[in-house]
Amino acid sequence: EYVKTQLQLDERANPPRYRSIGHCVRLTIQEHGVKGLYRGLSSLLYGSIPKSAVRFGMFEFLSNIAKDSNGKLDNKRSLLCGLGAGVAEAVLVVCPMETIKVKFIHDQSSSNPKYKGFFQGVREIVREQGLRGTYQGLTATVLKQGSNQAIRFFVMTSLRNWYLGDNPHKKMNPFITATFGATAGAASVFGNTPLDVIKTRMQGLEAHKYKNTLDCAYQILKKEGLLAFYKGTVPRLGRVCLDVAIVFVIYEEVVNVLNKVWKTA
Repeated sequence: EYVKTQLQLDERANPPRYRSIGHCVRLTIQEHGVKGLYRGLSSLLYGSIPKSAVRFGMFEFLSNIAKDSNGKLDNKRSLLCGLGAGVAEAVLVVCPMETIKVKFIHDQSSSNPKYKGFFQGVREIVREQGLRGTYQGLTATVLKQGSNQAIRFFVMTSLRNWYLGDNPHKKMNPFITATFGATAGAASVFGNTPLDVIKTRMQGLEAHKYKNTLDCAYQILKKEGLLAFYKGTVPRLGRVCLDVAIVFVIYEEVVNVLNKVWKTA
């Protein structure tokens, strides 16, 4: 996540600081040690629980409404439910979490880093920019998270429906769930990395250069070309595939346990 963010913030016009993924890793370790690769981790840790709670809670709420008379959720409706879940998590959790993470990571590469810890960093951001400073790039975040979850839940539901066929009670072992989750994660990476790049730029320390989301996209295209929208794809692919696979396995297992508890209650 750290490497992906640094590569996305690295503008060709400046000129670029990092030549490759390996160069970014080596330079970070040389300057800040191994712990430098974990810059922004606190924001991700503090935000992971509420993010998952909002995402899956909203998806369950919407999918219960969208299911047909047989209790089945079709692929198209799962896409809309995923979209709703993504927008909800973007507004309530992801935007401030990602803004703080990106600022912390960007700050480490500056000549005079000013954020020394999570709480001190958040206080500094709020003091300088107000609460609005933790909600930078909201439009880009909503577009990114909305499309993220729409793609992931659509792919996951499509694969699950294909696997189960006409037998809704057929069991899916965790390995199958993880494989489907990784596939859904990969689809979202290839589907919306351009939005992720725009979001990262809108949340960085140089965000003042952009008038709005469209202006940010225009400037990236004009100054750096089309390929700039796919910066950080490889590290993002590795992180997201593992992330989505693990999260869907945990989600399915928790739902199974809760269903058993509900039936015996």
